[in-house]
Order: sequence, then structure tokens, then C-alpha cells
Amino acid sequence: MTKVPSRDEPSLRIHQAVARDLGVAIVSGRYQPGDSFIGEIEYAEQLQVSRTAYREAIRILTAKGLLESRPKAGTRVTPRTRWNLLDPDILAWMFAGEPDEAFIRDLFELRAIIEPAAAALAAERRSDAQLEDLGAALEAMQRHGLATEEGRAADQQFHRVLLQASHNEPLATLASSVGAAVEWTTRFKQRRRPLPRDPVPSHKAVYQAIAARKPKAAEGAMADLLRMALEDMDMAYRRVDLATRATRAGRARTKKP
Repeated sequence: MTKVPSRDEPSLRIHQAVARDLGVAIVSGRYQPGDSFIGEIEYAEQLQVSRTAYREAIRILTAKGLLESRPKAGTRVTPRTRWNLLDPDILAWMFAGEPDEAFIRDLFELRAIIEPAAAALAAERRSDAQLEDLGAALEAMQRHGLATEEGRAADQQFHRVLLQASHNEPLATLASSVGAAVEWTTRFKQRRRPLPRDPVPSHKAVYQAIAARKPKAAEGAMADLLRMALEDMDMAYRRVDLATRATRAGRARTKKP
């Protein structure tokens, strides 16, 4: 069992850190659906936290669909079909290790359904203030670059504002989930080396179409942005695969007599 990294992440409260560690263990497969947890007293002692902090962590994971607690049956990991996969925390936990390639493709597929349509609506309905916010986010992306926390935050903000500018209330509720997907896929793409291309021009094309109130152009520009982002992700996975093969080959060589 992992220990709570209280020193590394002081911004997290103890129960949040416990929830994060257990959440990572679940989504990474260290705990399988149906696996049960031992009693809270034993678990709290293992983690060196209070029973109250442990119970709060379990409540968090239960609310996100990762766990269920039943009288006499105890606490068990739920099937993946019950997980709230668009929860920003779960998305972050997915990317704490090596995320599943099929899941990432599913994320991009979902975004390809949602965001081009949202861009078209934003071109029709955005306010002047929202256009200004999009422009500010774009400028910050260009100034800081996506290799920095500031640049990635600006990228998230761009996509959040775009969904809000659709003025479709259910669609706007997806802003935090889409923002989290943007952040973690961007982090993953450049874990080993910088992004192979500058993503700012594709965002600028979306902004310009929205500014000009051209729905079809905005929809097409967003579709192009996502297509290129997925190509970048494919390249990142190929790099990870090559690095893994090289590591395995090196280990095999060292084992030879």
C-alpha cells in the first residue's frame, strides 16, 4: 500500500491524499473490481491516518463510483462501468501512471462529438466578454507555451470558456471534465520530450472563426484541432513504446551470462 505523501503535496488535506492514493491504486488495476478492503481500523493504521480521515476518503471514492459499502459485505471496488470517468479527479488518477491507450482514444472521440458542435454554437451565441476571455487565454498560451503550468492552465481556460460560450447549460457543465482531459493529455504528450508542433495556430483558427461569428468555420477548425491533437498523442505513445522496448532490451542484455 502506498503511503500518504503529505510532504510532497501539502495543499491536499489528509483525507484527500488518502482518497488520491487509493483512487490511483484502483484505476491503475492494483485493486480489481470486487476486491474488498479490510476494516477501517486496520487500514487507517496501515496508512498512519485517523479513522475519520480514512472514512472521509472512502466517502469521496464512493461518490465517484469507485467503491461501494454495504452492511456486513464491507467496502468493495465497483465494476469500471460504474466509475464516473469524466470526474476531473479520476482523470488525473488515470494519468498518474501509464493511461490506457483505448481510454485516451475514447476521450478524444468524446471531445470530437462535443467540442466542434460547441464551437459552432459559440460562434453564434458568444458574448463580447467571452470572446475577450478566449483571446486572453490564447494570448497566455502563446506567451507561456504548453510546457509550463501557466500555458496549460490557459489551454484549459480556452476550452472551458468555449463550452460556456455555447450558452447550452448541460453542455457547459462538461467544462471541468473537458478541461481536465485537455490538461492531462497535454501533460502526457510531452512527458518525454516537447510537443512536436505548436498548438497555438489551431486554437487561433478556432478563435478567429468564433470572433467572426462563422459557425461552420468554427466547427471545422475545432475538428482540425482535435485531429492534430490526437496525432500528437499517437506520436507520444509511439515514443513510450520505443522507450519501453529499449528498456526491456537493456534488461535482457544485462541478464545474459
